[in-house]
Amino acid sequence: MDSPHRSSVIIIGAGVSGLSAAKRLIENGVEDVVILEASDRIGGRIRKQEFGGVSVELGAGWIVGVGGEQLNPVWELAEKTNLRTCLSDYSNARFNIYDRSGNLIPSGVAADSYKKAVDSAIEELRKLEADGGDVSKVTEPPSTQKTPIELAIDFTLHDFEMAEVEPIATYKDFGGQEFLVADERGYEHLLYKMADDFLFTCEEKILDSRLSLNKKWKTEAIEKLDVMVYTKIFLKFPRKFWPCGPGKEFFIYAHERRGYYTFWQHMENAYPGSNILVVTLTNGESKRVEAQCDEETVKEAMGVLRDIFGPNIPEATDILVPRWWNNRFQRGSYSNYPIISNHRVVRDIKAPVGCIFFTGEHTSEKYSGYVHGAYLTGIDTANALLEEMGRQEERSSENKTSLSKPELALTSSLNLTQKDAVSNLKCDVPTQLYLGSKQPKLY
Repeated sequence: MDSPHRSSVIIIGAGVSGLSAAKRLIENGVEDVVILEASDRIGGRIRKQEFGGVSVELGAGWIVGVGGEQLNPVWELAEKTNLRTCLSDYSNARFNIYDRSGNLIPSGVAADSYKKAVDSAIEELRKLEADGGDVSKVTEPPSTQKTPIELAIDFTLHDFEMAEVEPIATYKDFGGQEFLVADERGYEHLLYKMADDFLFTCEEKILDSRLSLNKKWKTEAIEKLDVMVYTKIFLKFPRKFWPCGPGKEFFIYAHERRGYYTFWQHMENAYPGSNILVVTLTNGESKRVEAQCDEETVKEAMGVLRDIFGPNIPEATDILVPRWWNNRFQRGSYSNYPIISNHRVVRDIKAPVGCIFFTGEHTSEKYSGYVHGAYLTGIDTANALLEEMGRQEERSSENKTSLSKPELALTSSLNLTQKDAVSNLKCDVPTQLYLGSKQPKLY
């Protein structure tokens, strides 16, 4: 290794946004870039794992927004790398709702309940807009005085379908189709291909550095940003016992407790013969299940499946429970702004603090919560860095001095709810973090 020096740009976090920012900077001639990653891999909340003989996605699993006038940049990467995907059609899920006795809710009843839920949500949005978008009046959907089918649809509409103010910018700009990644190489393959020309992994020491901020306006903005916990539980079975075929990929369980093993998907479209079911939990249920042993989770999930399909179904042979909430580098799955969000909050989340720049899906005003949001904000932040570096070079030429401090880009979602948050952040990064190589390195 060359003697240590002070790099022009330090990027903290090797997720989608960090890597796209690094790529953009290097393409524009900024060679002395350092990427600091706390874990032993790239990808952030994109992560695959082998389960039941196939590769499943623990975090981001879909490419959302395909088929529109604009080309989704993540879909463009997928096409270039021949990433295997399959179309997900949610439109029939609302007609595959089972009660606790295993009876399929009549399609007319389900359609009527769904329409009422949508109308109610729209009415609530109108009320909030009439009140000037006061986000303090945004509350969790009520979990009382509703029937099991209403609770199931409420969960599906608000938690699974990711409630946003219509029209959803992602669908409007990029198209309404969603494709499930079903490739043994994983979603992360896109990142490795993107980084091939400028990034390599190093088997040396992995640095785990936590940063917090002492700017009140910045910390206030971060405290207003909620992080969604979204848990996909994978169950492997010796054989199929659920309906397959057109319109049967997704089914819903109606229970008295909102979000209790509500939304199910079989993996036969993605991996034929895999005999895998996936059930999605969110927020409180996610945290509850993360805290308990997998044996208890299997017991609960099997109870639900026996309610739906009867007592003679086979026992699950394996289970995989991602624990994003308990992952100290993530503490959740994706940003979750209020339905009507104060644009000032988003701008404050993204705004730089001195020489520190921020990027990530949580800094995207239009595409927060999506992989393409992370990708595009990485490019935007890199462009902002390039502009600032150009201004500093002009000032340096005038003053005949060089840059005194490195630029720093934070790419991870920030959560200041932990008691051990550090109050002081300094721009001076310890000299041992600077690398002499002209190629950026991942630590």
